[in-house]
Amino acid sequence: MVEYRTVEKEALAEFVERRSRFIGCVKPVKTEEEAVSFINSVKSKNWNASHNVYAYSLRQGQIRRYSDDGEPQGTAGIPVLDVLVKSDVVDTAVVVTRYFGGILLGAGGLVRAYSHGASIALEQAGIITMRTCLTVEVCFDYNQYGRVSALIPESGGTVDNAEFTDSVRLSFHMSDEDMRSFEQKLADATCGQCKTEVTGEKFFKFS
Repeated sequence: MVEYRTVEKEALAEFVERRSRFIGCVKPVKTEEEAVSFINSVKSKNWNASHNVYAYSLRQGQIRRYSDDGEPQGTAGIPVLDVLVKSDVVDTAVVVTRYFGGILLGAGGLVRAYSHGASIALEQAGIITMRTCLTVEVCFDYNQYGRVSALIPESGGTVDNAEFTDSVRLSFHMSDEDMRSFEQKLADATCGQCKTEVTGEKFFKFS
C-alpha cells in the first residue's frame, strides 16, 4: 500500500498585516505544467500586486520549486515551501500574493506573513490522504445482494458502481490488506459461489 497527503480542492484565504494585504491561493496539481499554469493564472489575476510568491511540491520526481518574486532572498518562497514540507503535502502549488501597504515588515515579519498566508490557504483547501486501493468487481444473484453489498463496507471497502441485469455486478475499491479477509468472509457468506475479480489499482481519498 502506498499513500500520500495532498490538498482536496482549490482554495484561497487572505489577511492584512500592517496594511499589506496577503492572499494565499492553493491548488492540487499533478505536473509541473499544471503548477506553472496555476501560478501564471494567479499572477494574471493579480497583475498589479507587489509580489506573487509561489512554491510547489510534486510527488512524481520529488520536485520542489519556489520563488521570492522580488522579496528579499529567503523571506518569502522558502517559508511558503517550508509550510508544504512541514505539512507533508505533495502535488500541491501555493501562491501568496502581496499588495504592499506602505509599511516595511522586516525579514522576520515577511517570513511570518508568507508562512501564514500559505498555512491558511492549506487549511481552507483541506488536507487529505490518498491511498492505493485495488479496484474490484464481484458478480452474484439477486438473492445474495443484501449480504454482499453490506459485506463490502463492513470489510473496509467502498462501492463505486452497481449494475443490475440478469445478475448483480458491484464495482468497488478496497485496500489489499482488507481484500484478503474480505474474500474469506465472502466465501463463507455465499458458500463459495461468489468470486471477485481485481481489475486494477489506483489512488482513492482515504478518511
